[in-house]
Amino acid sequence: MAGAWKKHSVPALGWWLIAVGTFRSAFTWSCFFGGSASLCSATYSETHIIRLIVAVWTLLSFTLCFLCAFNLGSKPVYAATFLSFVYAIGYLAVECLVYDTIRVASLVMFILVAGTN
Repeated sequence: MAGAWKKHSVPALGWWLIAVGTFRSAFTWSCFFGGSASLCSATYSETHIIRLIVAVWTLLSFTLCFLCAFNLGSKPVYAATFLSFVYAIGYLAVECLVYDTIRVASLVMFILVAGTN
């Protein structure tokens, strides 16, 4: 167990994941505690519950980014991270196309932001 906490340098991919995770933590904070002018409200203004769902997924992806950054060789962590994106996009697509609770523009914005980070 003590070997897991050895000091080692973090490669460039690890630093990128830390930066992305930090951005996602700011977005999560905006969704949970921001006012009407927050980044989350500007992106997902349809309903309060959709903003909270996006915030919870973003919190999960923030956590997974940091896990990936410090466990770059772990295929199960990468699989869990990838599946979290698939599940989130699938859920929001159903909300958009079946229940009409979010706009297509919000779904596209989510795919662009989540996909490029």
